[in-house]
Amino acid sequence: MEIGVVGKPNVGKSTFFTAVTTADAQIANYPFTTIEPNRGVAYVRSKCPHTEIGRPCNPRNSTCHSGTRYIPVELIDVAGLVPGAHEGKGLGNKFLDDLRQASVLIHVIDASGGTDEEGNPVDIGTHDPTEDIRFLEDEIDFWIFGILTSNWRRISKTAETMGKKPETMLFEKLTGLGINEHQIGSAIRHLDLAERPSTWSEDDILMVARAIRKKSKPMIIAANKADLAEEEALKRLMEMKDYIVIPTSAEYELALRRAAKAGLIEYEFGASDFKVLKPEALNHAQTKALDRIREFMERFGSTGVQTVIEEATFKLLDLMTVYPVEDETHWTDHKGNVLPDAYLMPRGSTARDLAYKVHTDLGDNFIRAIDARTGRVIGHDHELKDGDVIKIVART
Repeated sequence: MEIGVVGKPNVGKSTFFTAVTTADAQIANYPFTTIEPNRGVAYVRSKCPHTEIGRPCNPRNSTCHSGTRYIPVELIDVAGLVPGAHEGKGLGNKFLDDLRQASVLIHVIDASGGTDEEGNPVDIGTHDPTEDIRFLEDEIDFWIFGILTSNWRRISKTAETMGKKPETMLFEKLTGLGINEHQIGSAIRHLDLAERPSTWSEDDILMVARAIRKKSKPMIIAANKADLAEEEALKRLMEMKDYIVIPTSAEYELALRRAAKAGLIEYEFGASDFKVLKPEALNHAQTKALDRIREFMERFGSTGVQTVIEEATFKLLDLMTVYPVEDETHWTDHKGNVLPDAYLMPRGSTARDLAYKVHTDLGDNFIRAIDARTGRVIGHDHELKDGDVIKIVART
């Protein structure tokens, strides 16, 4: 799973990425600071089951702190997008190519309206950030549309002759975009389309492209620079339909993480507050800055950055956390490590799906599974729940 961090230039995209991953992305106040995509790892939080058995866990693919498991997710911060990207304007072709494998998109916008459509600084409130949301949708839609319409008549007629379903033909056209046939079928199922794709008009194909984008590249809005936004403008953003909109300040989150790393404050990312550890080490400007950050957190509950990552993971992608073990009695692997692994799985996943997630051989040789909490034997098609601790039994 890969989370794409997208948006036009100069909205705080790279600051957001740096804050949530602590990676060293290039940050500056001009368009196209990011040219090559930055890749990094962020973490989402789940309650760790080790608190139920009163023994500390030994995480291997994640970390645990005070009963909270921190599970890694991959992020990619790509070049800023400007109108006309699908036609190659700005760094458009590169931007869109870098998004191919993203499962979900975090669209970072300038909620203050302080940057124009190409990312140039303007007076606060003079640009409508909702326009940026619409233009990014359009760019991705027309990108997919362009791929679909290439040799459309020939390919669609050939597919009809071979008896292929429309979703199969569309899947073959979109190979490499991280879009599966199930998503395509679900996207077009309720569209008013002719039975034969070769008769579809360009408007039909664009409608198909939009539906596929919504299903395969769901988007959450990080309303960044919310500390600078006017109250009414922020309210309009929050009332937008069809999107989860989270007020954020990536600059504040980055400042907190750096202050925590320096030992000046105590701060757990995603928290609603922080504790100053060394007030004597702070100058007047730093103290005032921390006061402003605390006011923002009191207003919105946090800096919003961690919330965006977790809403994208657990709500838009509808993932849950499952813990495979080899010893269902002690919740350990064969080395005695307690709850060593935590896997993010799509809600609705089965015991066999988990077996394949751990290792292909386990899936191929699956016999049964055991719910470690209840000791109950479960079959291959048993639907897992968030937080399950599961032993897989396979042929050796």
